[in-house]
Amino acid sequence: MTKTIVIAGALDTKGQEFAFLKELIEKEGLKTLVIDFGVMGEPAFTPDITRQEVAKAGGGDLAYLASGEHKDEAMRVMAAGLTVVVRRLFDEGKLDGVIGMGGSGGTSLSTTAMRALPVGVPKVMVSTVGSGDVSAYVGTRDISIMPSVVDVAGFNRISRAIYTNAAGAITGMVKMETAKGDEEKPLVTASMFGNTTLAVDRARGVLEARGYEVLVFHATGTGGKTMEDLIADGYIAASLDITTTELADEVCGGLLSAGPERCMAASRAGIPAVLVPGCVDMANFWGMDTVPQKYRSRQLYQWNPNVTLLRTNAEENKKIGEMIAAAANAATAPVVILIPLRGVSQLDSPGGAFWDPLADRACFEAIKKNLKPGIPVIEMDNNVNDPEFADRVAETLLDMLEK
Repeated sequence: MTKTIVIAGALDTKGQEFAFLKELIEKEGLKTLVIDFGVMGEPAFTPDITRQEVAKAGGGDLAYLASGEHKDEAMRVMAAGLTVVVRRLFDEGKLDGVIGMGGSGGTSLSTTAMRALPVGVPKVMVSTVGSGDVSAYVGTRDISIMPSVVDVAGFNRISRAIYTNAAGAITGMVKMETAKGDEEKPLVTASMFGNTTLAVDRARGVLEARGYEVLVFHATGTGGKTMEDLIADGYIAASLDITTTELADEVCGGLLSAGPERCMAASRAGIPAVLVPGCVDMANFWGMDTVPQKYRSRQLYQWNPNVTLLRTNAEENKKIGEMIAAAANAATAPVVILIPLRGVSQLDSPGGAFWDPLADRACFEAIKKNLKPGIPVIEMDNNVNDPEFADRVAETLLDMLEK
C-alpha cells in the first residue's frame, strides 16, 4: 500500500513552493495530501483539505479571520484546527509522515499540529527560524527542524536545494521501515542525571535481565517532560523515577524545571511507580555569572564550565518532599518511595561537596509527614548510587509489576 505524506502550509503566500515540494515527493512514488491553512489570499492550487475545513475544525469562521484584523485569533484558530485535522488523518491511517515550510508563523502552526502525533511518525519542518532556539516548536516530540537558510519565498539556487533536501528527508523517513527489535518487551521509564548514573545503570541492568526494556531520560527539564508525555500517551508499563531533581529547579527557579506537575504522569496513568528523591540536593544554572544574586552567597559547585549547581537548603528540600508526597498520594496504581539516608546524589555523600544531612532530612520528613497512610516508604542506610540501593529500587518495581 502506497504511503501518504501530509503537506501543511499557507497556499496563499507560499503556494508555488508547496506545489514544487508536492511534485518532488510524488516523483518518489508516494502519495501526498495537502492541507491549506492560509487565511488571506487565494490558494495557488487546490488543496485536498481547505482552509475553510481547517478553520471550522478550530472552531472559527474563516470569513471573520480573513479580514486581517484578527491575526492573533487567526493563528490560534488555524493552529487548533490543523491539529484536529492532522491527528484525525493519522488516526484514520491516512498519514504516514508530515512536512511543513514557513516563517515563524507557519512554523508555529505546523509544529503545533506535529506535536499531536506520536513519537516515531516522521515530521519535518523547513523553517526560517530553524537555526535558533526551536525548543518551543519541538516540545517533547521528534520534529526534525531544517533551517531554510533563505526565506521560503520563491525559487533560487539555494531555496531549490533546500526544498529538494526537505522532500528527500521526509520521503526517506517514510520509506524506511523500523527495524524489528524488542517491541514485545514491556517498557519502563527511568530518570537519570550525571549524579545518579551509577544507580540508574545498575537498576536498568536488573530490569533488562528480567525481560523489560528501559527508556532512560536525562532529567534536564525537556527530558522529564518527554518521559511524562510518553507515560501519558500510554506507552509505558512502569516508572522508575530515581532522579526527581527537576523539582529542585522548579522550587529554586533553576534552568531545568519540568514544571510543577513533574512526577504526576505515572500517578495519573495508573502504572506502578517507584519514586526516589534523587539529586534533589541541586538546582541548575549555566555559567557562574547566570546564578541569581540571591544565591551568590549560597553553596555553589561548578559541575563544568557551563553548569553551576546550587545546593538546596532545608526549606527548599521541605517543599520538594511535599511535591513528591503529593505525586504519590495521587497514584491510582501501586507506588513506593525509597529514601537513601546517606545522600541523594554523588555530590551528596559523606565527605562530598553537597553532603548536608539536615537538608536531606527536611525532604525525607516532609515526604513521610504528607504521605497518605498505606503508601510504603523504604529507608535504606545507603547513598543513592550504592549497588544495594539500586538493586532494591529495581526489585521493588519488579515486585509491583509481577504481582
